[in-house]
Amino acid sequence: MDYAIPTGIVLVTGVVLAIVAQWKGWKPSLAVTLAIGVGFRVLILVLSAKDSWQPIDFVNSFRPAGEAIVQHHDPVLESNGGWHFLPTIPYVYGLLLWLGIPWEVAGRLVTVVADIVLIPLVGKLAGGSAQRLRAFQYACNPLAILVASVHGQVEPVSLVFGVAAYVVARGPGGWQPSAVLPWRRPGDLFRRFIHPVDVDRAATSRAIWAGLLMGMALCAKSWPVILIPGMLMLLPGPRSRLISLIAAGIPPVFFLLTLPIGGWTAWGQLPEVLKTIGLRPGDVRPITGDWGWTAILNGGDWVLNPTALKLGQYMIYAAVVFCLIWWRKADPIDVTIAIVLAFMIFTPRLGAQYLMWFMPFLVARPTRWAWPAIIGCAAWSAVGYLVLTQFTGEKWGELHSPWAMSSIILFPVLIAAMPWGRRRSDGVTSIPADVKAARVDA
Repeated sequence: MDYAIPTGIVLVTGVVLAIVAQWKGWKPSLAVTLAIGVGFRVLILVLSAKDSWQPIDFVNSFRPAGEAIVQHHDPVLESNGGWHFLPTIPYVYGLLLWLGIPWEVAGRLVTVVADIVLIPLVGKLAGGSAQRLRAFQYACNPLAILVASVHGQVEPVSLVFGVAAYVVARGPGGWQPSAVLPWRRPGDLFRRFIHPVDVDRAATSRAIWAGLLMGMALCAKSWPVILIPGMLMLLPGPRSRLISLIAAGIPPVFFLLTLPIGGWTAWGQLPEVLKTIGLRPGDVRPITGDWGWTAILNGGDWVLNPTALKLGQYMIYAAVVFCLIWWRKADPIDVTIAIVLAFMIFTPRLGAQYLMWFMPFLVARPTRWAWPAIIGCAAWSAVGYLVLTQFTGEKWGELHSPWAMSSIILFPVLIAAMPWGRRRSDGVTSIPADVKAARVDA
């Protein structure tokens, strides 16, 4: 990578600005925040596009998926086996390639635009008097810049729809503390669904839109399924939650059906497509060893280990259930932070882009250890993006192993960054400051 030093300078500048903003209580206007966020991301995009080094999956997985669309082939089954999600993003790739935009720019343009839109959305997610500060801090987020502008990974696309779903589900009046998941008798739940309270009935419109937005997040990648519980908790009752859950399934089904309807895939191939993009342990590629406990287990080497993969996935399922129970009375954004950070602890496989998943939520509602976690994850990822890419072959392998195993150092700070002190909402969190808090029985 030829531009490692200027990229590193930009990332360090972003961190310094974010920390000083917190210290000084800066609240820049949205125009200033967007100017800084756009400037950082476009600068790194240009440097990345001109560089001789390009991420391997960016070249060997993402580009073939877009080219498959242009050639009217199936992007899932006929893109060298590199695309394991719905065809939504390849459609965008294909359009940009068809317009004649060079791939080195086109592939990153999708993620950079999404990450720019995320900047004001993170402010909206924070709400209240902190809105401008949090938007500015996300604009300066070093990992977001790396993932969107260097790697071109599509996490920002999933997050822009996922965060938007949270903002819409919460509504203009903010989340009400009584709106928790219905841990009641089945009969009570059924009666509340048939005879919803007024606030639950009134939330129908935003439940539909929130569900559709979350469905679009799932169309980019499959991991946003872990964001669905938090979105449902932001809605006021069982009726609106069920409606939103149903709505979330519409975009994925629609984009799946576009494959045979548009002629990219034969109808008989749909089961194979579903298996390729599936969430079952047996459907996921068993690549382990880049992060955490499997990196220690494998000595920092990539190993195809189906047993470790299944064990890790079942540990993730158990951790999600624990978080939903332990934080069941907490602000839904805190629940999401807990779930996603727990995922990072137990996952048997990880790319640096996975660490983007919790960034908008932790920036919007920081815990005491939020910024040590953000900076630590960004620094670890930057070593992979900027330092390891200076080497190839055996030398790269020698450096990769200790780098992968060093990820375990981040675990204590990730655990500390979980919202342990916010198990129960105080009645005013996640409610904009200019909206009077009011309890709503749900």
